[in-house]
Amino acid sequence: MDLVAALTKSQLKTKLPELKPGDRVKVHSRIVEGDRERIQVFQGTVLRLRREKTAQANMTVRRVATHGIGVERTFNLHSPRVEKIEVLGHTHVRRAQLYYLRGRSGKAARLREKRSVEGAPTAETETATTETE
Repeated sequence: MDLVAALTKSQLKTKLPELKPGDRVKVHSRIVEGDRERIQVFQGTVLRLRREKTAQANMTVRRVATHGIGVERTFNLHSPRVEKIEVLGHTHVRRAQLYYLRGRSGKAARLREKRSVEGAPTAETETATTETE
């Protein structure tokens, strides 16, 4: 292993959520203003992910601000400035990069939500109920 890879391996974050393009996320980033620090939350849709397993991994998140203006920010996933990433929901997409959302507005920019069945029995709960009977 070369020197650069050895140094960057120690800086990788271990607790990153499973991210995919189309996910709705909240990114909590640390902002430094003079001698003060604060946490700023940026909520939007993941447009792209790059190099997930390396220190250069980044993602672009897009949100629609006031008056229909789109704002995109790119976050380095392993940066110490990124406090945490919350996944709010998953959507059904068929592309790795969702650049086509830039040209859409209103209802045309909606993505179909992936449905997860809450309360459905999993394999673990089914075996537990059959053992107790």
